[in-house]
Amino acid sequence: MATITQAIISLSNGTAEFGIKNNDIDNIEWLNGTTPIPKADIEAKMAELKTAYDNNEYQRNRAKEYPSMADQLDDIYHNGIDAWKATIKTIKDKYPKE
Repeated sequence: MATITQAIISLSNGTAEFGIKNNDIDNIEWLNGTTPIPKADIEAKMAELKTAYDNNEYQRNRAKEYPSMADQLDDIYHNGIDAWKATIKTIKDKYPKE
């Protein structure tokens, strides 16, 4: 999920200094001479970040199901590359790229 903070950091390349009260986009305090970023720009960036997050759900789902690297290497050692590929393919097929 994209937050106001993530959007501001992304828009400012991490240089903005600010505080937010009650996680409210209308209550941003710009600190130490930071040029305020327009609310519309922050909202647009939040939408962009949310879309990117949503579009990568398959990656998060796959990562939860992949065996640990140690287990994968053990699988390759004991069962060979083709068996390992079959294991990984099952997970990739379960959570395809969209």
